[in-house]
Amino acid sequence: MDTVVHCAARVHVMNETAADPLAEFRKINVELTLDLARAAIAAGATRFIFLSTIKVHGESSSSGSPFTAHDAPSPADPYALSKLEAEEQLRSLANETGLELVVIRVPLVYGPGVKGNFRSMMRWLDAGVPLPLGGIDNRRSLLALDNLVELIDVCIDHPAAANRTLLVSDGEDLSTSALLGRLAAALGRRARLLPFPEHWLARCARLFGREHVYQRLAGNLQVDASETRELLGWEPSVGIDQALKMTADHYRSEARP
Repeated sequence: MDTVVHCAARVHVMNETAADPLAEFRKINVELTLDLARAAIAAGATRFIFLSTIKVHGESSSSGSPFTAHDAPSPADPYALSKLEAEEQLRSLANETGLELVVIRVPLVYGPGVKGNFRSMMRWLDAGVPLPLGGIDNRRSLLALDNLVELIDVCIDHPAAANRTLLVSDGEDLSTSALLGRLAAALGRRARLLPFPEHWLARCARLFGREHVYQRLAGNLQVDASETRELLGWEPSVGIDQALKMTADHYRSEARP
């Protein structure tokens, strides 16, 4: 083995039962990651590709100011903090051993088999549920699974990827409203989006203790991946509409056999 690609993590824990969530995230995302990296070195691997998260920079970006790899980290939850700590300890290990480290910080990744909030959106749209999200004018970066896989493939042996932190996206940022509309089209449905004012949604979210859900739906989370594209000569080959169609087709094959 020359290169190890590490994708596994404790993530998407929707109903946390651990008494100390941060300790559980650290056990998997930091300690076992370091164990794997040491095992890779012992086996003779020279490069370690670590999938991290854009959330190490925070839950939202300022309007019109996408995150870059040079922005200061600001993790807001135990998952993001554990991924940042793993990055830092991997860099220390790489400096000590000469291991080539590639860190890829990804935004929301979607594709056939996607779960979590993205699958919930498909279920709502497929069922024709009216959604009060037609008035949201934010911008969020996405990443199709095929584009991520292609970037990882480039990073396996591209000399310029060594010891770099890379941000990546599909290259087209969408509002939540636009994403729902295009996802509905991929499902062969019409999005029933009601143009509720954002401040109404914010108040409802506070009332029911769902501010984090509102932030994910209405906040900005943009990624500037231009440095990655220029450094590696890489461009995402799959457009958002094509990726959404593949995602929707897979969902329909499972949900509507």
